Formats: sequence, C-alpha cells, structure tokens
Amino acid sequence: MSDYDAVVIGAGGAGLAAALTLTESGGRVLLVEAAEKVGGSTALSGGVFYAAGTSVQREAGIEGDTPDDMYRYYMTLNQYKPEPALVHRLCHEAAPAFEWLRELGVTFRTEDLYASGVDKIRRGHRAAGHGAEIVEVLEGHLSTRGADVAVSTRVDGFLMADGACRGIVVGGDPVTADAVIVATGGFGADPDMLAELYPDAVLHGDRHWYIGSPHCRGDGLTLALDAGGELTPRNRGLLLLTPGFARDLESYLPGWLMMVNRQGHRFVDETIEYSVLATVLREQDGRECWAILDEDARLASASTDYRPAPNWHGDRLLDHVAAGTLLTGATLEELAARCALPADAVVTAAARYSAMADAGEDRDYFKPAAMLHPVRRGPFYAAKVNAAIVCWTGVGIRIDAEARVLARDGRPIPGLFAAGETTGGMHGDCYAAGGASIANAIVFGRIAGRNAALSARQRAGQPGEIAP
Repeated sequence: MSDYDAVVIGAGGAGLAAALTLTESGGRVLLVEAAEKVGGSTALSGGVFYAAGTSVQREAGIEGDTPDDMYRYYMTLNQYKPEPALVHRLCHEAAPAFEWLRELGVTFRTEDLYASGVDKIRRGHRAAGHGAEIVEVLEGHLSTRGADVAVSTRVDGFLMADGACRGIVVGGDPVTADAVIVATGGFGADPDMLAELYPDAVLHGDRHWYIGSPHCRGDGLTLALDAGGELTPRNRGLLLLTPGFARDLESYLPGWLMMVNRQGHRFVDETIEYSVLATVLREQDGRECWAILDEDARLASASTDYRPAPNWHGDRLLDHVAAGTLLTGATLEELAARCALPADAVVTAAARYSAMADAGEDRDYFKPAAMLHPVRRGPFYAAKVNAAIVCWTGVGIRIDAEARVLARDGRPIPGLFAAGETTGGMHGDCYAAGGASIANAIVFGRIAGRNAALSARQRAGQPGEIAP
C-alpha cells in the first residue's frame, strides 16, 4: 500500500485546489510546498478570476455570455496558437470552478466585475480580498480535511517504476503515492531558466523582475523532463511595461502620456490593455519606446488618469529626475538629444499630438479624448519604457485536457498530472485577460485532483476511468 493516494507538489492556487478536490474524494493527500507557508503566487495576485456565464454576471444583468464566446475570443486574440483542447476545457469549466470558489466562501461582488480583456465583456471577477482571500479560503477548508502539509520542503525527484510515477523523493527519502500532481508555479525566480526558456523577459538586462513568489524556480519543469515529459514552445508569458522607476507593480502606464518609438514617431493608443501594449512594443525597433510629457502634464498628473500610477504623479516624477530614470530638457530638441531620438521627428509628433488634444480628437490612434494632453510647455520629460516586468511564465509542462503529463511520444505518463503556471499550452503571444492565469490554476487544479483520485482508485482495483 502506498503512503498516500496522491502527493501534490506546490501549494499555490492550483495545488490547493487539487489537494482540496482530492480530499473531497476521500483520498489520503500530502501537500508539499517549498515556501514557509502556502499560497504561492496566487496569494500575491489581485485575485481576478476570468469566466463566462457566472452567477455574478447574471446578478450584474449580464445575460447570454457563454463558454463558447469566451473560447472564440481567447483563441482569436492569440491567433489559435494555444492548444485548443486546453483552452476549450478552461472556458467550459471556468464558471463551475468559479461557483465552487464562491460556495467555499470566496467573496465575489458585482461591483468588482469588470472587462479585464479587450472584448469589453465583463468577465474579470475580482475577489474582494484579492488573491490572499482565495488562498485563505482554500487553505481553511483543506485544514479540516486531514491532508498532510509539509512546508519549507523541496522535492528531489520522482519515484518512477515501469514508466509510471509512483511517488516522490524528499531529502533522499522515498514517499510512495498512487498519483503525483505537479503545481510548482512558473520559473520567473530562476534567472538561468528565464534566459533559456523566456529570453524576451531578460532582453533588457537588470530591468527585469518577477512579481510572483521567489520560490517559483521551475522545479516542476525539471522534474517532468526527468520523468520523460516535454515542454511547450519557448518564449511565452506575460510581460508588463516599466520605465524602471522602482520595483513597484503598476500594471498600466498613465494613458495621458505620449509614447514614441526610436524613430520619434507615435505608434499606439497609449490607453490600450497592458498585455496588448506589451505585444505592440515587441514589434518596435529595440523593443523599447519613450514616454513623453510636459510640465503641465506633470503638474496635473494626479488628477488626469483613471488608472492608479503613483510613480507618475507630481513631485514623485521629480524624484525620478533626480535618480536619473526620468530625463528632462528645457526644449523638446534638448530632450530628444538626451534620449538619442531624432529631434525633428519628436517635435513633429508633439505638435501633431498637441493639436489633436486641442481639438479633442485623436485622429491617428483614436485614444479617448480625455486622455489627450498637449506636449507643449517645458521643461519636458521622457522615460525609456521596456517590457521587462515578468508577471508569469507561459512555457511549461505539456499536458492534455485531463491534466495528464504527456511523454515525448504523446502518451500520458501514468500517475503524473500537472496544473497551473507550471504547465504550458494555454498561452499565445497576448495575455487573454486579467484573471486567466488564476482561472487556469483553479480549473486545472480541480481537474488534476479529480483525475489523480481516479488514477489512485484504478490502481487499487476500484472502478473509475479517466476520459481518453
């Protein structure tokens, strides 16, 4: 008899959802976590869950939104680069997983429902207590179910027998199990793995930093590869733009900025969704741009945006000038010279932008009129902007729609499952919407938990079979 029916490695959203689902089936569960407490990157997040057809949507008067609508949006936005079977499963199980969280006690209110994607449908459900509340509720329920939890513990390897996973090795000691679920998060805290698997993230040197758990070092990917699994395509994930002011997470740059590329030309609506803006920047020379404002904008900055961005307000901007991360010039020509930009192009761009601000109409990129602010009165300011804040890593273990880890020949590795950021195939070039990563973690955590329980019962000779 095995020590456990299932071992879950990693106690973020995916791991907690998997472990709780396993205990609901009566399984003997061990949850192993590298950090000193559970929660992972989920606990650090805004706690947004992306789903279509939920009770909160109906309470808000949104009728008729369907998983198929969500699927078409998700795949079209990403040019059908993600694995369709995974995205389809995510879209169709997101609402049930959301309702499960709500029934467990996570607070989701209609006033916290918003359009987190670019299709203007309100599918982003923000937990009132953010990601910390989701973790707290899952951990609270798990604590009453008799699962064993080992924190400050890293897994050395899998126990493999006849091509099947039969447990783990911790500190040189074997722990046997009928099934193992890998939910170790991404690899954003491992510089070497970032350089190998997500080179875009480290393109701008020391500017890059990771917003997730410092314990997310890609352990699960290495373990899966050692067991005969494989990884999904490289260079996938979500980067946010940063001017390098500070390591503070500000998802959006102020919409009232004028942004120009290395040629000194404006190239985008500066208010578009952060994930799309990062994708557009990838196509620019050097994958960078400059955010420009004038003195009037600096003085008015605290009251001219609908998105919080404290680093771009008033005297705080002067602090960045003193630190050398915000350049300044008495004239646009002087500023352009300091930024190594063509002065004539910058002057032309600012003149056109200012004229459109006066007219209240952006005829080039159709930015909302309220976000147009002239660039006319010196001194002028500019910050170099790069996509360098690593939100999550999208390269991961290849799985099927049942959360089974796939071997290099395409067949599932018996007894081995994976869920959450440690898996790949769910992502294209553009992040679908705020909350897609937490939905992915909870949905596939539950799927992995259910199927690991079935796998354990099967091994014990009891009825139960995972879908083909």
